[in-house]
Amino acid sequence: MGLEAKLTQDGFITTTIDALAAWARKSSVWPMPMGISCCAIEMMSSADPKYDIARFGSEVMRFTPRQCDLMLVAGTVTYKMSKIVRKIYEQMPDPKWVIAMGACTSTGGMYRSYNVVQGIDQFLPVDIYVAGCPPRPDNLLNALIQIQEKIGKTRARDFQDAPFEEGFKN
Repeated sequence: MGLEAKLTQDGFITTTIDALAAWARKSSVWPMPMGISCCAIEMMSSADPKYDIARFGSEVMRFTPRQCDLMLVAGTVTYKMSKIVRKIYEQMPDPKWVIAMGACTSTGGMYRSYNVVQGIDQFLPVDIYVAGCPPRPDNLLNALIQIQEKIGKTRARDFQDAPFEEGFKN
């Protein structure tokens, strides 16, 4: 009995630890919802039966940062709130990702005032921007699929680099 016959008879799987870890990581992304304003309603509706975020393994929305690996920032971020958002981000374990949901989160939206941050990328590294005011739940699901693809392409060695440390810009 040759090796080929034995492998086809009993089955055999080969992979690397990096590939296995990336598959497990991308199949169970746990979001940390930061619903700050109106975009949070659309974020919540992504969990209803019509959109069903559970299909992507992300129905476990935790409200403790120590159990999350994806931060969903949805809404207008003021400078006062930005310090809290940054603190919660720093409490999340590595590796971690960020989705900026909505025009106000990404660019400040229609609020061009002294107290509104003109884009959370001033104090957080953003992986995916979701357009809209407010963005539809299917846009959020599309961003989640893009995050999963990005996670699937990473290796465990990639997370040993230094984290985003530019600090807060005023």
